[in-house]
Amino acid sequence: MKCVSNTLPRYDVFLSFSEQDTHYSFSGYLYNALDREGFKIFMNDKGCKEDCVGSSQTHVTEAIEKSRFSIIVLSENYAYSSSCLDELVTTLNFTKNNNNQLLVWPIFYKVEPSDIRNLKNSYEKAMNEHENKYGKNSEKVKRWRSALLEVANLKGWHFNYGYIIYFQLFF
Repeated sequence: MKCVSNTLPRYDVFLSFSEQDTHYSFSGYLYNALDREGFKIFMNDKGCKEDCVGSSQTHVTEAIEKSRFSIIVLSENYAYSSSCLDELVTTLNFTKNNNNQLLVWPIFYKVEPSDIRNLKNSYEKAMNEHENKYGKNSEKVKRWRSALLEVANLKGWHFNYGYIIYFQLFF
């Protein structure tokens, strides 16, 4: 007899965020609010970090594939992390290749979607650093640019100031 639970998602939510600027603030509060409401969340304890390679990256990819929703917290430092950008590419590719079984909800935390879409301010600086490191015409950088454009065009939530009040609207 086949076990049905193997076909069900392991997580309700995959939470992608920059450890540098939202782990102990917005992303941590969001995790707690979702957990309190009974959601099963995959949240890498360190957020996106450069040392997330090998088996750790495989674990992250599996978590993305076994989630129902992916919440991407796009903050000022998100694009500086190649791991965050790789998570974003993996998430969007999985969504496209699996008939949108994974829903992606971007949260624009103290950043403008147009800055991401047009690569301005911190997103421009981050992509320039990646181009210097990997090469201007690098396939990796092209995938990251494309993923940023795609996620910036998705309907999402925008938080410029506080977030405590807004949590009451979600739950």
